[in-house]
Formats: sequence, C-alpha cells, structure tokens
Amino acid sequence: MNSRILFHSILLTLQYGAQPLISKRFTSRQVIVTSSVLTCEIAKVICALILMAKEGSLKKLSKEWTLLGSLTASGLPAVIYALQNSLLQISYRNLDSLTFSILNQTKIFFTALFTFILLRQRQSIQQIGALFLLIMAAVLISIGEGTAKGSGTGNPEQILFYGIVPVLVASVLSGLASALCQWASQVKKHSSYVMTIEMSIVGSLCLLASTFKSPDGEAIRRHGFFYGWTPLTSIPVIFNALGGILVGLVTSQAGGVRKGFVIVSALLVTALLQFLFEGKPPSSYCLVALPLVISSISIYQKYPYRVKKKEA
Repeated sequence: MNSRILFHSILLTLQYGAQPLISKRFTSRQVIVTSSVLTCEIAKVICALILMAKEGSLKKLSKEWTLLGSLTASGLPAVIYALQNSLLQISYRNLDSLTFSILNQTKIFFTALFTFILLRQRQSIQQIGALFLLIMAAVLISIGEGTAKGSGTGNPEQILFYGIVPVLVASVLSGLASALCQWASQVKKHSSYVMTIEMSIVGSLCLLASTFKSPDGEAIRRHGFFYGWTPLTSIPVIFNALGGILVGLVTSQAGGVRKGFVIVSALLVTALLQFLFEGKPPSSYCLVALPLVISSISIYQKYPYRVKKKEA
C-alpha cells in the first residue's frame, strides 16, 4: 500500500505541476470556464466508470449503492467544494496574487484540524513542525509568484470583506471537505471512484443551477457550449479529470494532510517546468522553499504519531 500511495502521490504532483502550463498552452481565452469545468466533471465520471469496470467493482456498485449513503458520503463534501470554489473566485478578483496565494495555504492547517476533530487523527510534535515548514515553503513560493506578477491596490474594506474573508472561509471549507472525504473513504469504506462520480454529479448540478443567472450561463446561451474550443482544448480537460481521480485516491489512501504536501510540491514542479519549456528561471524564493518541502515531507514520514500505552 505504501508503494501505491507513493506512486499515486507522484502522479498527482506531476499532474498538479503541469496543469497550469498545459491549460495555458491549449485553452484559449475565448473558452467559457463553466463549459470547461462541466466537461471535466463528465470526463471524471467516464474515467472512474472505466476504472471500476476494469477492476470488476461496477457490478457490486449496482447492488450496494443507495441514495442515502451517497448523500451522506459525497453530497455534503460536493456542496462544500462548490461553495468553496465560488468564494475563491470572489476572493481572487479582489486580492493581489501574493496575498491570495499565501492565505490559500492555510487550508493545510484546517485539514489537519478537521481530521483530528472528525477522525481523531493526531499529529506528533515533529509532524506539526513539518506542517509549519510546509506552510513556510508555500508562503515563500507565493511571495516569489506575487513578486513576479506584481501587487494590486484597492479599497481596504473591499479587500477585507470581499478578498481576505472569502479566502479564509474557503480554506476552512476546504479542510472540512477534505476531512469528510477521508472519513467517508476510511470509516464508511466508500470507494474513491464512487465518491468521484457522486461528487462530480452533485458539483455539476450546482454549476448548472448557477448558469441561470451567471455571466457564463449568458455566454453559453449566446455563443454555444463549446465556444472557443479546439481539438487541443480536450487535452487539459482530460488531464484535469485524471487529476481529480488521483486526488480521490490519495485522500482515501493517505489522507487530506498528505494531499497538502502534494499540492505544495507541485508548485515547485510548475516552477521547474516553466524553466524547462518557457525559459523562465525559478525565483530565489522557490530555491529556498525546495529544501523546506523536502525536509517537511521527510520529517512527516519519519516521525508518525505513536499511541501511548495509556491511550491504547
């Protein structure tokens, strides 16, 4: 299982790291975001069904699946993730990239907090220190990104209530949803493939409901669902769908906290790929963050929480 977790984590790190470059290269500015997201969710469902059919669990699903069990395991996390994504969109428009990226990293802390509350999954002192090292690395990478892109200014009240507050609430929701997914997979023994399918369907329904009054919905009605698409646009969509399945596998096998390590490591992969394919050298902040990420992963793996005799 450890080798499987490592394999899926490496694949997810590469997917997360390469996704920004692939999306930038193969998705034109004319593509409507909602059409891309909905297509990605459909691709997730198809990929999950193919993988379930390959491992022979599709027939078992038809006999054991219940609506109540589905809503309990996947319905709430899906709604939470949909709300989180909406809050992030609001925040991103009202914060400079540096502030947004730094505040968005607090979801690692909230994931650890909610896994303790819901699953009683404790962290050793060394693991807590490793989490702080990871957050420091994420902050350094965010500073490097923000320095490159520059910072914007605006109304202080608007920045607070429409920028800082939404991204912090989104981080809390992200930690809660990640812990709920881990609870469903590890306690309720809900298959990660089934959760991917259920959450994609619920998320798509929420997104479709939003199109009645959203600018994207208006654009779809005016120009068509696949406006701005080319045959190459499907590449980042499928790549993102596979990443969604890997997220489910890593969360169910290793937990939401370890997924945070993957996400921060992927930022370094993005910086490396930008240097290789675009000639953009990584910032000094990224170079400092690299040993921090390696150290935090090593410490977190090496010093797991040990149950004391009295607790046992």
